[in-house]
Amino acid sequence: MLYEMRTYDLKPRSQPEFEKRFGEAYEKRRKYSELAAFWHTEIGPLNQVIHVWGYKDLEERNRIRAAAVKDGAWPPATSEFIVRMRSEIMIPFSISPELKPGKMGPYYEIRTYTHAAGDLPKLRQVWEKAVPARLQFSPLCAAWYSELGGLNNFVHIWPYPTLDARNETRDKAKAAGVWPPSAKNLGLPEYQLVAQENKIVMPSSFSPLQ
Repeated sequence: MLYEMRTYDLKPRSQPEFEKRFGEAYEKRRKYSELAAFWHTEIGPLNQVIHVWGYKDLEERNRIRAAAVKDGAWPPATSEFIVRMRSEIMIPFSISPELKPGKMGPYYEIRTYTHAAGDLPKLRQVWEKAVPARLQFSPLCAAWYSELGGLNNFVHIWPYPTLDARNETRDKAKAAGVWPPSAKNLGLPEYQLVAQENKIVMPSSFSPLQ
């Protein structure tokens, strides 16, 4: 399983109409494959939408997208609103749950860490050992690394019922000494991060993941 994570920066005040047209087009596109999630930013870089599609492999992705385009089901008529588009192919860590329709949010924190080249094995080892203790405090939505697109990126996504719950959960995990992950405390090799960013996003009305 892989996920295509597409991030679009939109012109100011165009998000509502973009989502309307996207949702209408998706009703025809969904016969080829279902969305995994669709979010818009609430805190962080504004006027941004993120849509995620799950595929068995790249061959399935290419086949489905070609069929939807040929049928005229895709893409939606939204190009006039788009400033920039990015697409990344993400591979789940072993600790990452499959994205399934349901309610986990409605607030999602997407954290993107850029690690030093060659440090992915170290990072993965630390996180796969550290996350089970963190799950005692709140669930994990996704933990992926980039295979195509922006390289050396690790994305982890956490759902919360409220922003206050996010803050309380993180404080409790930190106080318990299980977060953030520490290679030293776990007796594992250190990895280096060169950049970090986060954003709070919320689902659209048609997103399977709410």
